[in-house]
Amino acid sequence: MAEKKEAVPRQPMPEQKPEERIKNFKEVPFGYPPEAAAKEASRCLNCKKPGCVAGCPVGVDIPAFIQKIQEGDFAGGIAKIKETNVLPAVCGRVCPQEAQCEARCVLGKKGDPVAIGRLERFLADWERDQGEVPLPEKAPSTGKKVAVVGSGPSGLTVAGDLVLKGHDVTVFEAFHKPGGVLLYGIPEFRLPKAILSAELQYLERMGVKFEVNAVVGKIVTLNELLADGFDAVYVAVGAGLPYFLNLPGENLIGVYSANEYLTRSNLMKAYLFPEYDTPIAFGKNVAVIGAGNVAMDAARTARRLGAEKVRIVYRRSREEMPARAEEIHHAEEEGVELYLLTNPVRFLGDDRGRVRGMECVQMELGEPDESGRRRPVVKEGSEFEMECDLVVISVGAGANPLLTSTTPELALNKRGYIVADPETGKTTMPGVWAGGDIVTGMATVIMAMGAGRTAANSMHKYLTLGW
Repeated sequence: MAEKKEAVPRQPMPEQKPEERIKNFKEVPFGYPPEAAAKEASRCLNCKKPGCVAGCPVGVDIPAFIQKIQEGDFAGGIAKIKETNVLPAVCGRVCPQEAQCEARCVLGKKGDPVAIGRLERFLADWERDQGEVPLPEKAPSTGKKVAVVGSGPSGLTVAGDLVLKGHDVTVFEAFHKPGGVLLYGIPEFRLPKAILSAELQYLERMGVKFEVNAVVGKIVTLNELLADGFDAVYVAVGAGLPYFLNLPGENLIGVYSANEYLTRSNLMKAYLFPEYDTPIAFGKNVAVIGAGNVAMDAARTARRLGAEKVRIVYRRSREEMPARAEEIHHAEEEGVELYLLTNPVRFLGDDRGRVRGMECVQMELGEPDESGRRRPVVKEGSEFEMECDLVVISVGAGANPLLTSTTPELALNKRGYIVADPETGKTTMPGVWAGGDIVTGMATVIMAMGAGRTAANSMHKYLTLGW
């Protein structure tokens, strides 16, 4: 007799043990074997009005691909995903499913939701392991040329969508390799570079062209791209300008932004020293300020680079931590300590100008602020010192003005982000669309992809119908 669906437990995903993984940069979870994937897929109720689809910013037909797994039709399952998502191996690894598709799963009301992200990852990995990935059918050429500025998740989504619709697409990337934040921001142990490379190669085989070391706004302007024969431009340069705390001592040696720390480790491969001779500070006693996914990435990277003690210092409580629950769990398993309701007020240096510690205060939570989270308030007389020889500041990032400063036609909001119509992605500059973090501020990979999907549909109408 078959098990009742609600009686089948959510299938765990095998992963490296914490004591082993802190010594390497290999991916932590191993992924589902086919038997576990089939069992997890069997939990899906195949709802008539699937909330999970409504919770997906790119609208993946989740019940349909899960049904294919149940039937053993893995090729059909991945084909179904790729109808709306060109980066399934990435999304299956880094999307905050617990706050999006899985949050809407009916099973989650009384128990554990279906592990949608793990099943997506399973299909993407299965397809890649088969060898040459089949290409989808492309529309006939329209003769129209599109420039995409930035090769992060939003730009890649626009490129993939528009090349399938018959347009000639070139992606301009400022760094020496494409991938954007997926490459420089997310560590190897969460998103292996080989996985990202395979996704990019798939887009290249579809016909997307990549130009690297191309700093739009410096080497070439948006106006020059439009004058050089591009019929439309999509701006997806992300939010790559790190925020700092503006505290005394922040210029001491050993105080990094998370942006620089992770870029040195990920893009410039400092983690492979001495094979790659990229300089990075190897702290033994590390403090990471902030509690988002980037902060967890920095803390877990520090452990792998040899830190004996790593602390997350966050001014609110655990309930307000913005990082994915899985990232917090993995960090704690790896020995990262959480110093909650704690905030630095100044950094302390030694006689050589190197950071040696922080003066901190303890906090308590007051009334909710504009973010909906309770506002942290300083406890009087709670000052104390925390020793550290490396500090990584991970309190968000903003809009880099390099491109927008050379394009006065683009309207910006008061924080320097590009103003774009949320229904279409259109900017105030004719022929130019924008989306992702350069419009919304720092958000998730899948939200950026959703903005790309919206803009691609609008751009296609403009290119083919003139509006």
